[in-house]
Formats: sequence, structure tokens, C-alpha cells
Amino acid sequence: MTDLLTPPSAPAPAEQRPSLRHISPRTRNRKLVNSVVNVLLTIAIVIACIPLLLILYVVLQRGVGAIAIEFFTSDQGPFQREGGGFRHGFFGTFYIMVIAIPLAVIMGVATSVYLVEYGKGGKLASAVRFVTDVMTGVPSIFVGLVVYATLIRGTGLGLGFGTFVAGIAIALIMLPIVVRSCEEMLKLVPDSVRNASAGLGARKWQTTTRVVLPAAAPGLATGSMLAVARGAGETAPLLLTALGSLYMVTAFQGEAQTSLPQLIYQHARQPFPPGLEKAWGGALCLVAITLIFTVIARTVGARFAARREGM
Repeated sequence: MTDLLTPPSAPAPAEQRPSLRHISPRTRNRKLVNSVVNVLLTIAIVIACIPLLLILYVVLQRGVGAIAIEFFTSDQGPFQREGGGFRHGFFGTFYIMVIAIPLAVIMGVATSVYLVEYGKGGKLASAVRFVTDVMTGVPSIFVGLVVYATLIRGTGLGLGFGTFVAGIAIALIMLPIVVRSCEEMLKLVPDSVRNASAGLGARKWQTTTRVVLPAAAPGLATGSMLAVARGAGETAPLLLTALGSLYMVTAFQGEAQTSLPQLIYQHARQPFPPGLEKAWGGALCLVAITLIFTVIARTVGARFAARREGM
């Protein structure tokens, strides 16, 4: 018996594996599209920043000449004369915001707590959210007209022009911003935190006041500061509620009050160079105040986000 020996088959050629340095056409196309999109987005960001940079440049260039100690320590003089300042405007803005901030923040935070913690899916919560969204888009002059018609004239209340009604008008403008921003911040609190508190025997209101609100406090502060920045720069509702004054007014109600945006508006309408220069100086101060509040809000929000990621 003879064994038939079959010759061993030739070894198969090694498969040619692609080199790590090889880039497929599909990957190259994705990188090209990604680069193009990045360039387009960068161009869009630059274009979006151009108006803000132009505003800052023009306001700084024309308004820095009016900034002096007298600008903050004296009331306004005649439009056509040098000298005088916006002391009464700074005081009026501060006075009005002292009234508006507690009203808007307390009511706004309470409304957002209801929407997130108690009114989930309810008809009342849906209606409140709809009204809040509508109020966000309502022109501020309409808010001034409503306050004028209900508190100053027309209903017999006869409160007249003054700081209190101006504070209410500004609070109505700030309120929807506080509600929507605080609602989003409360939604960011994990449900596991609420469940843990409930598992330990805490009631709903105890969980809300001792766990949820402290956890969302930095975010609530951020939304409130953004609303304050918006309210401090409003002009239209104050023209119908505060009316304006040439001097510093300390009365709570019953005397016409003034504010920084009103003085800017009044001086900008005059053809005299001294008055126009003071209007630019007031605009510079108002922009600085708004930027300070916005930067503080963003800083607090960034720290809150970093802390949340570290949890």
C-alpha cells in the first residue's frame, strides 16, 4: 500500500491590511465638511459680535468725555450749557429697581416652583406658561400703558406718577424673564435628589425649600440678574409711569420720578452739543451697568454648571 502524499499547499499570501496612515476618501470628505462648517460658524459668530462691538466703541468714544465726578454728584442743568450731571437719574433708577426686584424675583421664583414642582402637566400650569411666553414678547410700551390705565388713570385709584408705579411696570417686564429662566434651572435639579429627600421622610414642601431651591440657587440668581439687567435699561414704560423729573426725588409715590434711560432719551432729543454729550455719558454708564450684571450672571451660571458636572 502506497501512501499518497499530497504536496503541501502554498501558504496563502498575507492579507494586505490598510496602513494606519491611510485615510479613506469618506473620512477625508467628513473632515473637509467639518472644516467648512467650522469656518462658517466662526464667520457667523464674528458677524454676530460686530454690532455689539460697534455699540461699545461708539458709546465709549462719545461718552467718555462726559464722565467726571460732577456727572455723578449733581443734577442736570440746561441742555445748552456745560456742567451738571445725572445724579437724580442714577438715584431714580436705583430707587425704582429696589421696588421692582423684590416683586419680580419673589413672584417669579414662586411661579417657577409651582410650574416645576406642583403643576406638572396641569391645565393651570400650561395656562401660566402660555401667558408667560406671551408676556415675554409683549412690547414694553404696552406694559407702561397697562400700568398707566390701571394705577395712574382710568380706574379711580389715582395713584399718579411716581416711583412705586414705575417699579411695578419694571417688575412686570422682569417677571416673565425670571419665571422662564428659573423654571429651566429648577428642571436641571436631578429627580434622584428629590426621591432621596422623599425617601428620608421629607414632605413635598420640605424637599422644595431645603433641597431643590438650595441646589438651584446659583441658577436662580443668574436668571434674576439677567432680568435686572433688562429692567434697568427700559425706557418706554417709565415715560408713562415715572414721567420724569429735573431733580432727585425721594418720595415713594405721588411725585414724578426720573431714571437714567429717561435722561438719555431727553438729552438725545436736544440739538445742543452739551446735552448730547451728557446723553452719551449716560448711555456709557447704562451699558456698563448692564454688562456688569450680565457678566456676574454668566460667571455665577458657569460656576453652577461646573459644580453640577462634578456631582
